[in-house]
Amino acid sequence: MDRELSEEELQDLFAWIDKIPLSRPKRHITRDFSDGVMAAEVVKYFFPKLVDLHNYIPANSTQQKLSNWNLLNRKVFSKLDFHVPEETVKKIVLNTAGVIVPVLSTLREKMEKKLEHTADNILDLEYYDTRNQEKPNAGIPQTEERLPAQAAEMKKDNRQKNGKPQHTVQFYSDMDRTFQLILQEKEQAVMALQETVEILQMKVNRLEHLVHLKDMRIEDLTRHLETYKAKGNKR
Repeated sequence: MDRELSEEELQDLFAWIDKIPLSRPKRHITRDFSDGVMAAEVVKYFFPKLVDLHNYIPANSTQQKLSNWNLLNRKVFSKLDFHVPEETVKKIVLNTAGVIVPVLSTLREKMEKKLEHTADNILDLEYYDTRNQEKPNAGIPQTEERLPAQAAEMKKDNRQKNGKPQHTVQFYSDMDRTFQLILQEKEQAVMALQETVEILQMKVNRLEHLVHLKDMRIEDLTRHLETYKAKGNKR
């Protein structure tokens, strides 16, 4: 959090902040964020339920500024695995130049990680919810009269491939009870493995999406760098 950002990182951070609708115009970042209110608004923009803006009072007094930042640390930043040290808070409140920027940069990183983790959970929940909808009888034990869904699908495939009905039902009904249970267990194991493969495939797709986002970020940073170099050459 104490490291100094490069010029490119600064430009990227400022561009990121400019995209967030804040209650006050952004003029001087050191003073703008000194009372903690705009920091609360930044988090509120990405995590609306995490911040109650009524708790953060715009202030010029050092005491109220400290109160805002301490509340952020306790109620908000702690849920993002983030904490601004007391000495750093005092420097921010006193408008010390260069202190707020690395804090905002680290806060941004923590929020992005939180968003990725949240997206992971949503992806998994959506997947399992879909699977449950596809299997309305999930959790209901199979009886010897009820064939597993996978076996029924196999019967259908056999009929389609051979062009004539197969005597699969008769085969199951005539099978010894012990072998029937073993076959059902094997089919359940196959279904579980297929679900695992589908989960892994979705994870791969998500990682590919994240790589794509990273590529876009690199392209954006490259454009910022070219713009900065162009401005430097004009000087």
